[in-house]
Amino acid sequence: MSERVQKVALLGAACASPLALVVFAYARPGYFNNQIYLGGLLVLELLVAALCLYRRVFFPVVIVAFLLAGVDLPVGTVWTSARWLFLGIGAAGGCFIMLKERHHHFGLFQSIATFVVLTSLISAAVSSYPKVALLKVLSLFLLFLYAATGARVAVAGRESRFFSGLLLGCEIFVGLMALLYFVGIEAMGNPNSLGEVMGIAGAPILLWGALLGGPSAVNRRRWILYLISLYLTFHSHARAGEAAAFVSSFFLCFALRRYKLIIQGLVALSILIAAGAIYRPEALDSLMNATLYKQSGEEAGLFASRESPWNTAMDNIRAHPWFGMGLGTTAKGGDANAEQGTFASNTGVTIEHGSSYLAILSGVGMLGALPALILLLLIVGNVFRTWIWMRQSASPLHPSVPLATVMIAAMIHAGFEDWMFAPGNYMCIFFWALAFILADVAPKISLLSFSSQPRFVPLTVNPGVSSR
Repeated sequence: MSERVQKVALLGAACASPLALVVFAYARPGYFNNQIYLGGLLVLELLVAALCLYRRVFFPVVIVAFLLAGVDLPVGTVWTSARWLFLGIGAAGGCFIMLKERHHHFGLFQSIATFVVLTSLISAAVSSYPKVALLKVLSLFLLFLYAATGARVAVAGRESRFFSGLLLGCEIFVGLMALLYFVGIEAMGNPNSLGEVMGIAGAPILLWGALLGGPSAVNRRRWILYLISLYLTFHSHARAGEAAAFVSSFFLCFALRRYKLIIQGLVALSILIAAGAIYRPEALDSLMNATLYKQSGEEAGLFASRESPWNTAMDNIRAHPWFGMGLGTTAKGGDANAEQGTFASNTGVTIEHGSSYLAILSGVGMLGALPALILLLLIVGNVFRTWIWMRQSASPLHPSVPLATVMIAAMIHAGFEDWMFAPGNYMCIFFWALAFILADVAPKISLLSFSSQPRFVPLTVNPGVSSR
């Protein structure tokens, strides 16, 4: 009886809402001529719809919200603030579902993540910019809370649908980026961002999708999109993105014992380089210099563009070795009284560290970085367990396979770019959400069991409970 009442109430609300909007528009027409109000209304409607379909759509909505805030397109302005609303509501919704169902496990991985937030809070207390540091810590807390609840809820019990959607979303994203860049629109804003998304998300996930097999048309499409993602990565001249794409691709093929595919890829790459050297040697030489040495030139060295931020980060670590200077902040003397934004850090109090690992060490110090190090080691352990499973089974049909491949790409890329502990970055959201999911689905080495059936992702462990 109660379910019938709820359905009737929802139907009545759905019928009454358009009429209420018409009356409101007639009484207050000014609100419907204002782009800010209209944008807010659309965001609110999207948020309500996502909450109604929380398990199925809230994860991609959060990822897209942060991605839209980071792209160099007119829509990015609205999402700069709206993304935090989606993340906060998503974290609250995930907590509500987990408390209601009472069968989800919180283990070592989630506990260490909590200590990362607590140590960041201590460093914020001694920061020269406590307001900015506290906002960074709050953002990190919301991110970990959503990853530990909402992201895991999106996967538990519906693994095949989740990873099918992840693969399809990656296909759509790479195809859309290729189309935009073909018509001359640099949607990602700068080459490093393009190399980041293609090297960490595009190439690893699409290669995994191509190795799944399936209908020839679908498999051919995934191979084409994988090659496009590699082209866009190389086109960006982003060395970190290139390293992430190629190393993760090698990891996936080698772990699955696809040695022939590795040799074919190396031969194809060698042929392309040789053909370029024969027909356009000056263009190839210019391209290699631009990729390897950036604008610094060969005489300056391979890492000349990274030496300045690395040196600055090391100076900051030496100045504040134990508790750091606050997550996402740095000491700049006279800038202490600079005005700070509510939803974005002021450029006077933040710095480019040139590495996510130097960034966390500079931000929270050696004592504060210890839980972060343990958390990263746990991720490495989950990747290693997946590696063992892949080597023994030679099968890509496990949900931890794409996750482990993305982790490899991300941890390589993070060594040269500062994003892993920057919660406003879309790749930070993507990485940690998948890392928390991997902690649940990584196979237990002692209980190897896999299916050779041509299903999308047959599971080998109970996804609703931690594999530990």
